[in-house]
Amino acid sequence: MASSTPAQISRPDGWSLLRRNRTALLSLYTLGFLALAALVGPMLMPEELKSTSDAQFLPPQSAGHVLGTDLNGQDLFYRLLSGARVSLGIGVAGAFLSLVIGTLYGMVSGYAGGKVDAFMMRATEVLQSVPRILFIMILIAALDDRVKDALDAARLWAQEAKWPAMEGFFRDAIPYSRILVMILSLGIVEWLTMARIVRGQVLVLREMTFVTASRAMGQSPWGVLKKHLLPNLSTIILTYLTLTIPAVILDESFLSFLGLGIEDPAASWGSLLKDGAQVINPLDSKWWLLLFPALGMSVSLLALNFLGDGLRDAFDPKSGD
Repeated sequence: MASSTPAQISRPDGWSLLRRNRTALLSLYTLGFLALAALVGPMLMPEELKSTSDAQFLPPQSAGHVLGTDLNGQDLFYRLLSGARVSLGIGVAGAFLSLVIGTLYGMVSGYAGGKVDAFMMRATEVLQSVPRILFIMILIAALDDRVKDALDAARLWAQEAKWPAMEGFFRDAIPYSRILVMILSLGIVEWLTMARIVRGQVLVLREMTFVTASRAMGQSPWGVLKKHLLPNLSTIILTYLTLTIPAVILDESFLSFLGLGIEDPAASWGSLLKDGAQVINPLDSKWWLLLFPALGMSVSLLALNFLGDGLRDAFDPKSGD
């Protein structure tokens, strides 16, 4: 009798192994705290801390500014939390997009096998030979203006339709158009490693008895992929998703540091580091403008990497070598 639930291959209890990994658990709690602070913190802060002022370059603990102020007199703590929201959001969204593309690509390649698999893997090798940052820069230059034009056209359409709420939404979204372009660009270039990992797992899983039995019973290839292979890939996908997020955040921060990332009034850790680097000089160092954004980004990246390593040790059968 065929079971209505997807077949699962037996494996050690990875969640128990993860719970015994104190470093991974501490990293998980740290990330949860940072995410909660980034989401809720800016909404709870007083309005006067969110606007520009004449109080430029105040050091930490001055006039109610815990981390000081920046060039425009804005509270650095508010800017840091806002930047964390953007950087973590771009990291999660870009990694999720790469997960979807890479998982589908790897599953199809591994399950098809033969010439199809060989062609798809050669295509990924060609794409991996293209400099990643250069490719992202080209995509941003090509798509940024088009996305802005599309948002402005949507604003005009909402204005003609007399929908003020939608008009305001599209108007407010125009300065953040580059964030959408960056998420798309980063997701497009980061899926290659995920595809190769998923393809390798599918090559093993497709020879399992439950997959052979499903094919013999006439189940379609898509049904086998969705009902039997994908559930057995879930923990591996989660593990490498966690390891992809830091790569996306680093790419976004590097682009923002170069001035190719998000634009004002939005902020990210990369743009905050760029602003801090521009005012650093040997005579009058505004050290807090570099220290706190770098510290926030470093803690987040370390926590993500430690959590990803913990997940890989717990769930990836090949990681115990």
